[in-house]
This record gives sequence, structure tokens and C-alpha cells, in this order.
Amino acid sequence: MSDIKINITLPDGSVKSMHKGATGMDVALSISEGLARNVLAAEVDGEIWDANRPINDDATVSLLTWQNEGGKSTFWHSSAHLMAEALEALYPGIKLGIGPAIEGGFYYDIDFGDHTFDSENLDVLENKMLELAREKNEYVRKDISKADAVAYFKEKGDEYKLDLLEGLEDGTITFYEQGNFTDLCRGPHIPNTGFIKAVKVLNVAGAYWRGDEKNKQLTRLYAVSFPKQKELKEHLELLEEAKKRDHRKLGKELELFTFSEKVGQGLPLWLPKGTMLRERLEQFMRKAQIKAGYSPVITPHIGNKELYVTSGHYEKYGEDSFQPIATPHEGEEFFLKPMNCPHHCEIYKSKPHSYKDLPIRFAEFGTVYRYEQSGELHGLTRVRGFTQDDAHIFCTPDQVKEEFTKVIDLVLYTFKALGFEDYTAQISLRDPENKAKYIGSDENWEKAERAIVEAAEEKGLNTVTEYGEAAFYGPKLDFMVKDALRRSWQLGTIQVDYNLPERFELEYIGADNARHRPVMLHRAPFGSLERFVAVLTEHCGGNYPLWLTPDQIAVLPISEKYADYAQEVFSLMEENDIRGFIDHRDEKIGRKIRDAETKKIPFMLIVGEKEQEDGKVSARRHGEGDLGSFSQQEFIELFRKAATI
Repeated sequence: MSDIKINITLPDGSVKSMHKGATGMDVALSISEGLARNVLAAEVDGEIWDANRPINDDATVSLLTWQNEGGKSTFWHSSAHLMAEALEALYPGIKLGIGPAIEGGFYYDIDFGDHTFDSENLDVLENKMLELAREKNEYVRKDISKADAVAYFKEKGDEYKLDLLEGLEDGTITFYEQGNFTDLCRGPHIPNTGFIKAVKVLNVAGAYWRGDEKNKQLTRLYAVSFPKQKELKEHLELLEEAKKRDHRKLGKELELFTFSEKVGQGLPLWLPKGTMLRERLEQFMRKAQIKAGYSPVITPHIGNKELYVTSGHYEKYGEDSFQPIATPHEGEEFFLKPMNCPHHCEIYKSKPHSYKDLPIRFAEFGTVYRYEQSGELHGLTRVRGFTQDDAHIFCTPDQVKEEFTKVIDLVLYTFKALGFEDYTAQISLRDPENKAKYIGSDENWEKAERAIVEAAEEKGLNTVTEYGEAAFYGPKLDFMVKDALRRSWQLGTIQVDYNLPERFELEYIGADNARHRPVMLHRAPFGSLERFVAVLTEHCGGNYPLWLTPDQIAVLPISEKYADYAQEVFSLMEENDIRGFIDHRDEKIGRKIRDAETKKIPFMLIVGEKEQEDGKVSARRHGEGDLGSFSQQEFIELFRKAATI
């Protein structure tokens, strides 16, 4: 190792003096052997490296373990290489596609040639992977010339790797080796295979090479791995729970929504109960928005092509949009709108504005359309038509921080009302080394970024800051929410935009009597109602907050003799804005209770002879059982307390 010293800055700001060529693992060992045993990779100046890769210059270094997302991603990518090694040992002559880490694990695309692989082979593959893992083979990085890389894969006859090599430049190509396996890969990888202690192949699917239907279909093996068997067991239990909570399954059972091939893929049909749920969400947001000073607007589902050319959405979403709608007028074309913001810009522009008018806040539950590929559609989380709780705020640069703070308040109020308690706010800022790819003056960017950071600090948000993740038109704040199964979802976004006011030539007259450009804030606490309902359904397993639930009560008469009293009870509940139904079926009360439990009805009101005589109801709570006997008014008071947002 060189005698030349370099400075390594750690996340806490401390600086370690190390020899040039020291590795992330050396840094870990200088802190503690316990830390070194758990280090999977190192983040060097924002880029993830192998823990054993030499560092030759001063650098900022973070050590990544299984507790870091970067550590998990490296672990899973390394596991994909281990899978490929096991497959080559079990099925000689196979050809390999790609094997990336993905959220929740990894996959590898394989051309099995003359070999047959199906679900009966999974145990054999998993055992082979663990056998190889126990060899503790190091992942070794090697720089290689393009000519040598091409020669290697030509000899193997692997056209998929040769195809990948065509797009790579000489001097940027690396191989990784472990045991008897070599792969084309940029890395990074964990130190050795011994870290991998538990493996599960989850699914076998088909995938066209490079996602092109014209290419050969390969076999895609999805899998997950862990450093401890206990963690795999917990993960598989979560997957089983996720199946029970799948919004597509619950949506059918709770009669919320459906799809029809005749209507079209990715176009959900909201059933009565789902419509009630959705409308309650809209009412919740409308009430909060009016209180916060928003003005409701409505815009058409279509717009002239020139509108989206001006906004830039035609260039960005043109390929993902539905085909243009041609009118009898020559050269006139309309599009189903991919975004609401251009329409709101035109509303702002419909009359002159003074600085005294600002901020102006327009809000709309606007339905937009994008032609997602059929293979990417998934229940309500990926659809072709969806409704955004969209709003756009037009303000002066000096008002950005205050408006940002108010939107944060609205987002946090929404999360609290709907039971989302674990979230992180990602502050996405400009890349300070490449300002040329952003529009707007340095002064405006600095003011906007400072406003976002200060607003997040004042609200005490748990934040992460990502440089280079800002949109080209402005910085933003994204809320990453963890659901009950610890899965992360982006819910809620606030964006600062200098682009659209410039494109649409929006103006206001300032205190100096001169014309100025307003700043535009985009915000959507729900995002899209479709996706939000899907995430909320899986988060609460269909047990929605009481104020939101479509059917809040079921009145269950023990027999038809008590139908009139059941109607009396139900009528009083309706008068007090309590939603539900009477189960008049000729079924035993036990069956009615079981069915109400299955439908996740929050309260069941059982009425029979004693209840009728006493003017009371016997109440049950979903998932809890009997609550006891109540007068009708006592139950209404109990309900109101439970339904408070």
C-alpha cells in the first residue's frame, strides 16, 4: 500500500487519514472489527463501490450494511450472480441475459436452450446456490478490453452478452468472477458469497430479451436472499400477508372496482361501494383544500395538440399517449390529456394578475390518460386512466417557502387521517456540478432550494437529501411512506416549477409596476386516487378508517319477526349520517355475523326479541367481537367518537 495519505470523510463529518489505495473495508476495520464483519459495500462520493476496491483520492465514504438500501441492492445483485453460477453448474450450455437487483430481491433472465426448467426444479437450484455460497468465494473485479470481452463470449456462444457489449465503450468494461463463474458486470458486489445464508426462488416467468416482443422469450427467475435464515422466514410470512391484502383480491371481495375487456385494459370501473369510498376521499380533500384557500376548477378531458406542444408534455408523453383525435377540420388534433397543469396555466392566463392577487391556488380532481404498455398494467397501481388530486399554486418567489410549508401541513394531515405513520421526505435538489441541464436563474434555484430545506426543518420532517434528483424545472419534495408490511410507496409530492410559467408566458405586475414571472408549485397529496386506494387498501387490509368505510354498520335481525324494529334502528342511523344496510336474508344469525366479518363491516347491530323490548341493540365490532348492549342513542355516541378523523 502506498505511503501517500488521503483523507476519508465519514457521514458524521469526522475525517480519517488513510493510505492511498485503502479500501472501504480498511476504513471499516479502522473503526471496529464488528463493523467490518457486516460491511457489504461502500458509497464513495455518492457512488456504490465494492468494499475491497482501492480508494486513491480524498473522498466522502459511507459504509453500507444490510440495514442500508444500497447494501441490500448490492447483496441481491451478488445473489443474482450466485444464481447464474448455480444454473450453469446444473444446466451446462445455458445462455445468460441480465440479472439485476430489484425492489424486494433480484432476477436473472436465462435461455435454457434444450434444457427444461419448471417449478419442480426450484429446490434443487436453491440447494445448489447455498452449497456454492458456503465456499465463500470472493467477488473479483477485473478491467477487460472490449476485444477480450467479445472473444470470451464468442467462445461461450452467448449472443446476449455480445449484444450488451455492442453498447459499451472500450475502457469502461469490467468482468466479475466468483468461483467458476464469470459475468459481464459493472458491479458492485459484496466481498464474498459467504454472506448469503438464505435463498428462495419466488417465481418463474417469461420475458422477451430487451423487452422487445420481436426477440426471443427467455425464462425469468425471480428470487430473494438474506444474510440470515430468520429474515427469509419473516419475509415469506410478509409475502403471504401481502397476498391476503392484495388490493385486486380485496377489491373484488369488497365490491369496490372491476375491469372489463370490452371497456379496455387499464380502465377501472368503480362499483357503488368503491365509488362511495372514493367520493369520501374527495370530500375529505375538498374540505381541507377550501380551508387552505384553494379555488376549485374543472378542465376538459381533452386538449388541442398545440397546448401540449407548448407545455412540453407532447415531447415527454407523446409516445405514451393515446393516438390523437382528428376532427373534421383539416390539421386539427386533440389529445386525451396526460396532465392537468397546462390547462391550469391557461386558467391563470385568462385575466391579468397583480402581486396582490398572489398566491393563487387552483385545485382539481382531474382525470388524465396515458397509454401504458399492457404488460405493465397492474390493478389500480398502474392504469391507463386515473384521477389526480391535482393543484397548482402560482406565487411570487418570496412566497415559495410559506406555500411549501402549508402544503406540507396538508400532506401530513392526510397521512395522519389515513393511518400512515412511517414516512421519509426526500429533498431533491440540483446537481451542483451540472447546472446546465436545469432552467431558471441561480438566484431563483437557490431561493427555492433554501425554502424547501427550511420548511422541512421547521416541520421536523425525517428527510434525506438527493443531489441531482431535482426535475429540470425545479427542486421538489417527495414523501416516501412505509405501509403495514414495511413496503415503501411514494405518496405525496410538492414540486417547484419555473418551466411552465416560462413556456406559457405567465405574468403578474409587481410592486415595482413591472412584469414578473410567477413561480408554480405542483402538489398532489394522494397522487392518483386509483393508486392511493390500492396502497391504502393493502396498508389497512381493507379495514378502512371508520369515517371512510362505505358500509359502516350492518343491522342484523335474528329473524324476519324483527324486520320492523331493524328498519327503525337503521332509519335512526341514517338520520345520523351512519351508512350501512339491513341483512334481511333468511339465514341464521351466526351466518350473518360471519358474512359481515368477511365484508369487514366495522359495526354489526344485532336485534331480536330482547333488543326490541328494551329499545336497544347488541353491538359487535369487526375483529373484536361483542361490545355489549346499548340504547340506540348510546351507540350513536360511541360511533361518533370512533369515526372522528
